[in-house]
Amino acid sequence: MDGPIVVRRAAAVVLAATVCGALSTLGPGPPRVHLAVAAGTAPEHGHGRAGTGGRRAPAPAPAAPRVDCLRAKCVALTFDDGPAESTGRLLDILAAHHVRATFFIVGQQAAKFPDLVRREHEAGHEVADHSYTHADLGRAPTKKILSELNRTQEAIRRASGVAPTILRPPYGSLSKRLTAITKRMGLAQVLWTVDPLDWEHRNTKYVEERVLKAVKPGYIVLMHDIHPTTVEAIPAIIEKLAAEGYSFVTVPQLFGGALTPGKEYVRLDSGDRQGLP
Repeated sequence: MDGPIVVRRAAAVVLAATVCGALSTLGPGPPRVHLAVAAGTAPEHGHGRAGTGGRRAPAPAPAAPRVDCLRAKCVALTFDDGPAESTGRLLDILAAHHVRATFFIVGQQAAKFPDLVRREHEAGHEVADHSYTHADLGRAPTKKILSELNRTQEAIRRASGVAPTILRPPYGSLSKRLTAITKRMGLAQVLWTVDPLDWEHRNTKYVEERVLKAVKPGYIVLMHDIHPTTVEAIPAIIEKLAAEGYSFVTVPQLFGGALTPGKEYVRLDSGDRQGLP
């Protein structure tokens, strides 16, 4: 009896395979596979307004317009501590005015809002390191510094496809230890020239007036995209500075390209020619 049973089972398997094969020609085919941003890693799910992170590889950033900041009136607008919900609104404003900025990103925020980091990069803004937890790197031991910087580098790379080459130490806190580490890691240290204290004064008009009063050619402006009151000051700041002949550049553009790892940058001070036609 085993012989006929085996034959019948074999026939049933062949028939099932034939039917499934025929049906597969009518269906939509195999599901699409979404590649993770970083090789060998699973996609991260963010909560940015652009949707779920890790669904596609980031596009290359568009080429930056050439500006000679040794002669032009240049200013670098920089934003710390994001991304946050209000960053999306800021990106819309910058796009509408064709302005590029520099974003000093907190690593844990990059992990939370990877789509916004991707938007920053793809719009041609500079994405930069601001530690993972907004730690005081100047007072931190070596192990802590390395953890803060490496985790942020990886979070930004996963989101944008690029690793930052500049760092703004939180609180502007510096040390010989930090300088040595950033030099080895290929990170220049960027501080600022103008601070409107927007974290303390959550007043749009106050921030606008403080920035406009303090800006000079070659200066770096520190602001925070995590504060909606600051974001709402940006259109007026851009329009009024543009009317004075300012060009808006990223920090690397301000200094003519790649910055020196470990070196501290506060402003471009090029002498009498700066800001002249």
